[in-house]
Amino acid sequence: MMEKFNALVIADVDGKPQASFKELGLGDLPDLDVLVEVACSTLNYKDGLAVSGKQKIARKPPLIGGIDLAGKVVESASPDWAVGDRVVVNGWGLSEVHNGGYSRYQRVKPEWIVRLPDAISFEQAMAIGTAGYTAALCVNALERWGAITPGSGDVLVTGAAGGVGSVAIALLASAGYRVTASTGRQSEAEYLRGLGASEIIDRATLSEKGPPLQKERWAGAVDSVGSVTLANVLSQTVYGGAVAACGLAGGADLPATVLPHILRGVALLGVDSVMAPHALRAAAWSRLEKDLDFDKLSAMTTVEPMSRLPELAVDILAGKIRGRVVIDVTR
Repeated sequence: MMEKFNALVIADVDGKPQASFKELGLGDLPDLDVLVEVACSTLNYKDGLAVSGKQKIARKPPLIGGIDLAGKVVESASPDWAVGDRVVVNGWGLSEVHNGGYSRYQRVKPEWIVRLPDAISFEQAMAIGTAGYTAALCVNALERWGAITPGSGDVLVTGAAGGVGSVAIALLASAGYRVTASTGRQSEAEYLRGLGASEIIDRATLSEKGPPLQKERWAGAVDSVGSVTLANVLSQTVYGGAVAACGLAGGADLPATVLPHILRGVALLGVDSVMAPHALRAAAWSRLEKDLDFDKLSAMTTVEPMSRLPELAVDILAGKIRGRVVIDVTR
């Protein structure tokens, strides 16, 4: 193992979060049971907020950033994990209250770990990352509720060109659903159709406040935007349908009424990826292994060196990132 390695550390400087690269050793890592040699991490919207300092994500600084990691176990004091095991960790407060994946090595708790399916490489796991894993949680939630079945009606995906949206489209299309993609970037229409979207709509059609009950259009939806967009999606969902909400790129408010819920039986399903129990995580990764078209995943993925994280964080907040970005922590 390397004696010294680089990590992106988020510290509190004059009351404000500031990210910088630091040279660390194994002794600088937390005293937890499993040591993972990190192959790669990824860039999510929350990572963008943390690294840019736009929001105080790291609540116990200094902390190593990165809410995802994939790699192999190199030391273990847990009977559940052995040296050489291929693993993935998503959420659990990484980069918020625990050190995260922007480091060549990281120590983690055994209960945080999910065994990486054999068919998924480290790079693919981080191309999926929290965004893709969240998309799988959303699709599974809609199906568990019974809101959607192939052929039952259109499924809407908002924030379609982002990480959650891109993977949600690919998963839904592979499972036989007709998918409508909502995006503010019409230049991405060909990309979205390549992922499996049958129809593209402008996000502006959902971003202006509308009546509490609108024409029924969606059997179900995956929403990563929130605010007025989510309110409109709920008001357009068919009787007995459901919306899986997992993000707030458009705002944390929900200027809606109860009418879709009490007159049409529409369900709002909250999806949390950070503290999701192991059974839901394992089911999500199983679905990703089975249903995700890895050629489509490759088409939505770029690989960038960790050294570019500061500028990439600004780009993802500005909506300039398409699909998924894998972070090579060795560069």
